[in-house]
Amino acid sequence: MYAPNTPSTSTAPTVWAQLPPDASWRTSLHNEVHARPPARIRLPALVVYVAVLNEGVDRATELEHLQRLPHQQHLTLADLSGNFLRLRCGDHTIKWERHSEFTRYSVVQPLPTPPEGGGAEQSLSCALHTPADWLKHIPGQTIAAIELVMLTGDHTDTAFTLAQARAWLGDHMLLASRLGNNGHSWAATDFRLRPSGFERILVIAPAETTETRAGRVSQRLLELETYRIMALRGLPVAKTLAPMLAETEQALADITARIEHGTDSDPALLHQLATLAARVEQATASHAYRFSATEAYHNIVLQRISELREQPIVGIQTMGEFMNRRLSPAMATVGATASRLASLSERITRATALLRTRVDIATETQNQQLLEKLTRGQELQLRLQSTVEGLSIAAISYYVVSLLLYVGKAAKAAGMPLNPEMAAGAAIPLVLWGVWRTTRRIHEKLHAAH
Repeated sequence: MYAPNTPSTSTAPTVWAQLPPDASWRTSLHNEVHARPPARIRLPALVVYVAVLNEGVDRATELEHLQRLPHQQHLTLADLSGNFLRLRCGDHTIKWERHSEFTRYSVVQPLPTPPEGGGAEQSLSCALHTPADWLKHIPGQTIAAIELVMLTGDHTDTAFTLAQARAWLGDHMLLASRLGNNGHSWAATDFRLRPSGFERILVIAPAETTETRAGRVSQRLLELETYRIMALRGLPVAKTLAPMLAETEQALADITARIEHGTDSDPALLHQLATLAARVEQATASHAYRFSATEAYHNIVLQRISELREQPIVGIQTMGEFMNRRLSPAMATVGATASRLASLSERITRATALLRTRVDIATETQNQQLLEKLTRGQELQLRLQSTVEGLSIAAISYYVVSLLLYVGKAAKAAGMPLNPEMAAGAAIPLVLWGVWRTTRRIHEKLHAAH
């Protein structure tokens, strides 16, 4: 049999008797707090946990794999719509959880008695009640695989408890702590991959530990390691970007120096800055999500460490101390790379703006010089035009006086007592004034039209 997801995630508005209709998203957001309830684990128990990347793996593929379990052929895609599914298969439980980048599978069953694989290096997965090779064929790529052994016992005797932990974990460097403000349980691990590919964590709790508390402890420990691995995915990206960032920073420094000394042409410098900007923006677009995800995963790790409320055991490093000492430098590297990338983009933008300002000033100076040349040309043109107009007045007046001379000669030939030359000479001032006045009126009309 299987347990369906917690309350319906339907987006259809619900109508209540004494309330206005619900917003379409109210029920789904309200039920989000119940979306992934912790397991209820009866001690002693064995939890085998596998987290895989789900990039390129759709729900249909994961559904097909879940249907390979006994009596689970009736599962449908609707059962996987809530990203959480708990299947009860006889004496063991299988939990499926899908996240944005990975999917988690957990098998919870009673601890074999006598424990098969109690040896530190022997795999416990062979004692699983799931079909053979079911874990091996989980779709995706493994990012975390953990065998969580949860025992009952008295953990007040530190020496005895440490000896018990080494029987399960081996003689490697041991990390251990008491959990909770009152030290309700005891957890130990070495964070080492065994030949089987699994890590191992041991929890020893009193026999009266409730199933819900055991479930919460297991969830925090398993999520702690999963989110640690996911947070570290940003470290290889940061290391890969380091040479490119160093090269780009040096190129930007060279370009800035050339801008200062004005040794290169501005268009060439702008082209080089555009190339650098494109390189940085491409890196930002490709890796900004990974850097943001790394920060988010790291915050979850810190939150899970805080929730464990570890109490130190004399002479033994706690898991939280180990995480902080080993994880913090990696997270600082990723954060510094993200800041470096953003700072480099801003510096390129400022350098480009500076160069564009210089180009604009040079262009404005050229335009001013061109305008001055045009102004001088217009002044010369006006002077030439005035000269031409003066010559035109003289020419027009000459033709008018010539016409008057011919008119006077015609009148004398007709018998009129008239001296044509004297009359033409006397008319010259009047003709000049008349032509000049006519030209002025034409200018006045043209100015009035504009």
